[in-house]
Amino acid sequence: MPMPIRTTALPCGEPVPVFGLGTWMMGERKESFADEVAALRLGLDLGATLIDTAEMYADAELVVGEAVKGRRDGLFIVSKVLPSNASHAGTVAACERSLKRLGTDRIDLFLLHWRGGVPLAETVEAFEALKAAGKIRHWGVSNFDTDDMEKLSALPAGGNCQSNQVLYNLTRRGIEFDLLPWSRERSMPVMAYSPIEQGALAGNRALQAVADRHGASLAQIALAWVMRGDGVIAIPKAVRPEHVRQNIAAADISLTQDDLAALDRAFAPPSRKRPLEMI
Repeated sequence: MPMPIRTTALPCGEPVPVFGLGTWMMGERKESFADEVAALRLGLDLGATLIDTAEMYADAELVVGEAVKGRRDGLFIVSKVLPSNASHAGTVAACERSLKRLGTDRIDLFLLHWRGGVPLAETVEAFEALKAAGKIRHWGVSNFDTDDMEKLSALPAGGNCQSNQVLYNLTRRGIEFDLLPWSRERSMPVMAYSPIEQGALAGNRALQAVADRHGASLAQIALAWVMRGDGVIAIPKAVRPEHVRQNIAAADISLTQDDLAALDRAFAPPSRKRPLEMI
């Protein structure tokens, strides 16, 4: 029986795991489909109940749909609408397409993938309509900086936003200056995509001493660092079974103050406002 993964709370009070299964770039090659489905199923078997996907990720939603067949209840599925589809009608239509690909009747958290040309108020109205219809349970945003979040919050239903998914890892710490504190003040979790910098941190020797102290891999330390405090959810992607197991095990690593100080020396926190990074 897998140990439950630690949770954080959405602004509405619902608990969600601080670790999720990412799917960016899944579904791009037919020959990888079975391995990707197996990786997600392994993650589910090990207790990782949050899966992050998007309409932009090629056919990743089809991979997720296959992986969750027969076990949808108890899972927390996140998907995203492209800004080019974020008009009222376009958001509703995009949601229906995602539901079909996922093989489910609801999306737990539906995000605007990044800010585009459609007025935020129109997209929010569509999100609220989808929520009222039971098509989505919650909505949020992705790649929004602090000023974007302020504008969103000023809208009539803007306070219903439940999360902001952004790029965050040891080499991309800009959000710590203002966006992360802003989010924590409102008890709004940040979802950290590319928490291992697309694998680059798995080979960064600046992590070695900390990894040795914990008997962990470099990637596990990078993930544990992202999940070190409340209100941050890491969503790495993995296809190889050993990586799935290692990533989930990282949620149980507790970094010490000495560990954190060493990582701050190797990867300096921001001392000023920086433009929001995206990949």
